[in-house]
Amino acid sequence: MKGIRVRYFYERMKDELHLKLLAGEDGLSRRIQVAEISRPGLALAGYVDFFAWRRIQVIGKVEMTYLRSLDSDTRAKRIAELFSFRIPCLIVSRQYVPPRELIEEAEKAKVPLFRSPMITMRVVNRATMFLDEEFAPTISIPGNLMEVFGVGVLIRGKSGVGKSETALGLIERGHRLITDDVVRIQLREAKYVVGSGAELTRHHMEIRGLGIVNVQALFGAVCFRDNIQIDMIINLESWNAAKEYDRLGMEDEFCNILGVDVPVTTIPVREGRDVVLLVETSALCYRLKQTGYNPAQELNMKLLQIMNKTK
Repeated sequence: MKGIRVRYFYERMKDELHLKLLAGEDGLSRRIQVAEISRPGLALAGYVDFFAWRRIQVIGKVEMTYLRSLDSDTRAKRIAELFSFRIPCLIVSRQYVPPRELIEEAEKAKVPLFRSPMITMRVVNRATMFLDEEFAPTISIPGNLMEVFGVGVLIRGKSGVGKSETALGLIERGHRLITDDVVRIQLREAKYVVGSGAELTRHHMEIRGLGIVNVQALFGAVCFRDNIQIDMIINLESWNAAKEYDRLGMEDEFCNILGVDVPVTTIPVREGRDVVLLVETSALCYRLKQTGYNPAQELNMKLLQIMNKTK
């Protein structure tokens, strides 16, 4: 079954939302199956058609005021009806003290009941942001991810072509490492991808001949960051004299990652080439193109103008 367990949500968001578990501890193994949050006002009023019971439920000022306006029997009936659905958990915001019936029914139904001192919309917004990341489509691919002049650069290539050595050279020049060897990529907002690394191997790199090195210990804490949007891909490949490489940069190449087209630059590697400098230049060219300036297209237009004049 897809989703995450309520226990995981509680452990990760406990400090950020200042959550306190009031009841339903036996239900922490329940699963949250969707990323959206719901406020069960209509359900508490008795209208349960189309009730989004798979979502985390948040009770704020409006819902709490309504519950307190009901007589004890009606309140107990509405709360029991709410918990007849298999909701994952319920959060009471604004540090409100839940009615006795809410605590008793949550314990009976084994639905985790939390309380947060934060205002309702802040609880909803922060919980939604967390769930969006957890439910985002994710893949893992081999490569090294770097921040070069503020550009997220994914360095790819066959084993032994020099990806880690290139990344190490970039770090030495003041750029930042996100992850070495394996990149975890998430789709965000259905329009861009973000790369990160595993918690266990963070700050470490594997260099042939040296073994495992701790980048943070060697270069300091400023040489890495947790994640970054992937703006471009540098594909390193061994120099092939029989291959015709792009010399002008007129044709754009892309790689589709989780439905997002990411621009690709192929750099042939051979003895004597400063690959680190070429990666830096590629990142600067990307930034320049983002401003609307393309040197290859500009040169092409000038050549066309000269050709037209000589006719």
